[in-house]
Amino acid sequence: MAELKIKPLADRIVVQAMEAEETTKGGIILPDTAKEKPVEGTIVAAGPGKVTDEGKKIELEVKVGDKVLYGKYSGTEVTVDGEEYLIMRESDVFAIVK
Repeated sequence: MAELKIKPLADRIVVQAMEAEETTKGGIILPDTAKEKPVEGTIVAAGPGKVTDEGKKIELEVKVGDKVLYGKYSGTEVTVDGEEYLIMRESDVFAIVK
């Protein structure tokens, strides 16, 4: 993977969403309009952490390469070099998938 041309600030992360399911478990092919928005993705960039009002830096709990679960409507969609990403705050992440 080439170097990402986005550098998130503070407690923001850049997530590459997993592809939406093309078929149901029963084998029915889904049209684009029926596909669920993905809620799982991989972190491809992370900011340095949040700075408190007192000037103390709080490190992020997530890191680049973590597979995470996030809210269905979390983040802001951006396209860089033809790839789609989500930029969101670390607090929008529900869990790290092991």
